Amino acid sequence: MEEWKHTFVICAYKESRYLRECIESLKHQTVASCIKLVTSTPNDYITRLAEEYGLEVKVNPGEGGITQDWNWAYRQADTPYVTIAHQDDVYLPEYTSRMLAHVENVKRPLIYFTDYQELRNGEVCKSNQLLRIKRLMLFPLKPRCFWKSKWVRRRILSMGSPICCPSVCYTRANLPDVIFENHFRSCEDWEAWEMLSRLKGSFVYDSAPLVYHRIHEESETSAIIGDNKRSDEEYVMYCKFWPKWIAGMLVKAYAAGQKSNEL
Repeated sequence: MEEWKHTFVICAYKESRYLRECIESLKHQTVASCIKLVTSTPNDYITRLAEEYGLEVKVNPGEGGITQDWNWAYRQADTPYVTIAHQDDVYLPEYTSRMLAHVENVKRPLIYFTDYQELRNGEVCKSNQLLRIKRLMLFPLKPRCFWKSKWVRRRILSMGSPICCPSVCYTRANLPDVIFENHFRSCEDWEAWEMLSRLKGSFVYDSAPLVYHRIHEESETSAIIGDNKRSDEEYVMYCKFWPKWIAGMLVKAYAAGQKSNEL
């Protein structure tokens, strides 16, 4: 049996019409990884796809939900590195090879993450206002010398969350067993990066766009844009970095930038 270095754990939910495309993109990586399917909504559709592609399916026996599913998926990996793959998204063929090339040349990697582009109505969107802002925010992490700087990454996160969650690969040996807290609906990834930003180690940023993140009506990203609770969560996050009066102003600015996720 091949000894894998990396695992893609796909969080499958209900019957996503894009799941096959996600699986195909993982199967066509230039460097092979272990691929697992996990779900808290088992059904015949997921079972058929898993059997077709020869994938193991694990059913979350506990409480379902985004953070619960992500944490449970994270614990299913036995490899040093794990990526929680989002079922609607597409991973470019060089993702795994570039990830390994980056993290295996860093003394203590925490997470690896990449730039991304959007999939809208089947078309790749390479740039829009939101993507440009996020790339500008991450510009300080392009030089390798800043990857291990807590100060730099916390200053970046103090302005919002530019890290593409589906692109993140976790180095299990250097991270806690629980990555995501279970009380946010829209800022759960931002909260995780804030927590990890306090740890000793490197945030390894690859500015190559290696993930296509799909924006569509059924996606969780689109569903929460208009949620009133989103602003409340963003305010809590900004208060981790700023006085309350500044946090209030930043919430309004951040909400305006997020409107490019609307269809």
